[in-house]
Amino acid sequence: MKFLFDFFPLALFLIAYKTSDIYTATVVIIAACAVQVCTYWIIHRRFEKMHLISLALILVLGGMTLYLRDKRFIMWKPTIVNWLFAAGFAGTALLTEKTLIQRLLDGQISIAKPVWRALNQAWVIFFVVSGLVNLHFAQRYLSAQNQLTAAVPEISSAQLADLDCTTGFDSTQRPLCETASAREKTWVSIKVFGLMGLTVIFVIGQSIYLMRHIEVEDNEHDDPVSDRPDKSGNTTGAS
Repeated sequence: MKFLFDFFPLALFLIAYKTSDIYTATVVIIAACAVQVCTYWIIHRRFEKMHLISLALILVLGGMTLYLRDKRFIMWKPTIVNWLFAAGFAGTALLTEKTLIQRLLDGQISIAKPVWRALNQAWVIFFVVSGLVNLHFAQRYLSAQNQLTAAVPEISSAQLADLDCTTGFDSTQRPLCETASAREKTWVSIKVFGLMGLTVIFVIGQSIYLMRHIEVEDNEHDDPVSDRPDKSGNTTGAS
């Protein structure tokens, strides 16, 4: 249920993008993130830090996207969010006794300190890589857009928003428009599905790693079956 709650702003962003353009989708995701934060507070009477950070960034970068009619700000947002979290996880490992992942899960599981640090480092790497993945696909689109605007200096912001390549372009300009359009769609797919898929795979891998270490720790505290006495006071192990 929490996964669906966290995912619904992205789902609405995708729907708005498919039915309109990236600027409409930006308005929708700003509103969805605001509703997400308010709804979470109404239900739990507290705020989720991740929701607040995401809302703050979407307000700033989404607002700049709409005001300047420049897609790069909304495209950079996932990278900035991921790298902020990477900095947070790395900072607690360097500056405090407890890592951030330990602070989040310490009351639920008990594992050795080196394992906590390994998990924390894995989250740092994951957030850095996620940010790089988003940046790569965002820059691929922005490079294509720059080539298009260089070839068609008179292109309007409305044409850049829609990237409808069937009208308004000659035979030499149309391939540039089609490349930019395809790369924008690829970035949207990466933002909505690719990064979410990476997160699911990473969390599953981390859960398997955690289970292995929790099981080892539990076994160390259990008495072997062979050392348990039977009713007569003898051990049950083979002689």
